[in-house]
Amino acid sequence: MAKLSTEELLEQFKEMTLIELSEFVKVFEETFEVTAAAPVAVAAAGPAGGGEAAAVEEQDEFDVVLEAAGDKKIQVIKEVRALTSLGLKEAKDLVDGAPKPVLEKVDKDAANKAKEQLEGAGATVTLK
Repeated sequence: MAKLSTEELLEQFKEMTLIELSEFVKVFEETFEVTAAAPVAVAAAGPAGGGEAAAVEEQDEFDVVLEAAGDKKIQVIKEVRALTSLGLKEAKDLVDGAPKPVLEKVDKDAANKAKEQLEGAGATVTLK
């Protein structure tokens, strides 16, 4: 098999659904005996004496949580599909199971844009 460049790998990942990508990460972690969450846990611990300073820092990762679909459920499902590349069934299940996260650990701009799109479709959304 030909070796893929970083750009080619990223393009392949962009084509995957969130479920497929999650399954890939699990298999990757098992194969190479690593944990993707470990660096996040270390970063979250922060410096020992800087508890106050860490609290002052601005949050840079947000979760976009769908609280309710509202009256225009079909429009909300369409927006969820556009934001996540989920299939129709997965997006419908996500909307039906609200409150559920639509996007996790995205930057502030992406979170605000997603919130605007979902609210424009009639959904109730919170950022965490």
